[in-house]
Amino acid sequence: MPSFFDKQAELTLKGRQLTWSLVILYSLTLVLLCWTPQYGTIEGVETPNVFSVGRMVFLLVPFNSLIGFGELDTALEIFWVITQNVMNIFLIFPLMLGLLGLFPNLRNLKKILWLSFAISLTIEVGQLILDLLIDANRVFEIDDLWTNTLGGAIAFWTFNKLQTLLRVGYKL
Repeated sequence: MPSFFDKQAELTLKGRQLTWSLVILYSLTLVLLCWTPQYGTIEGVETPNVFSVGRMVFLLVPFNSLIGFGELDTALEIFWVITQNVMNIFLIFPLMLGLLGLFPNLRNLKKILWLSFAISLTIEVGQLILDLLIDANRVFEIDDLWTNTLGGAIAFWTFNKLQTLLRVGYKL
């Protein structure tokens, strides 16, 4: 069985090949998930503080989930808001984890925070552009920027813990 890590818990050639494949596959999945049209609404779920400018839809209230939590009327709305926030935290987590493995020069919390923020901003602006071009029914959400960035920070922490565990495993 091929080893994907060396004794320093760095990716081997096989590990790099697998990680590159997964990063590319996940990037394509992100493009489809974030930049394809979203038609219809979920019956019984309304998000407070959403507004439109032409075909572009915005949610620019920071921490809207917390501020608007009292306005949620049903268990479905509460479940939807909590699930959406958790999913946004982990949206770019796999991508950042893969990039940390592939690029040792990214292994700095400040760099990961900036990269996570830049990826998130690219996704959000891309959704606005799609709405202008094809009315994709996407929403620019300010909270997505910080939740996605938080996911990058969690990936950084996870990567460091995994590397430590792998190094300890090799010493045993």
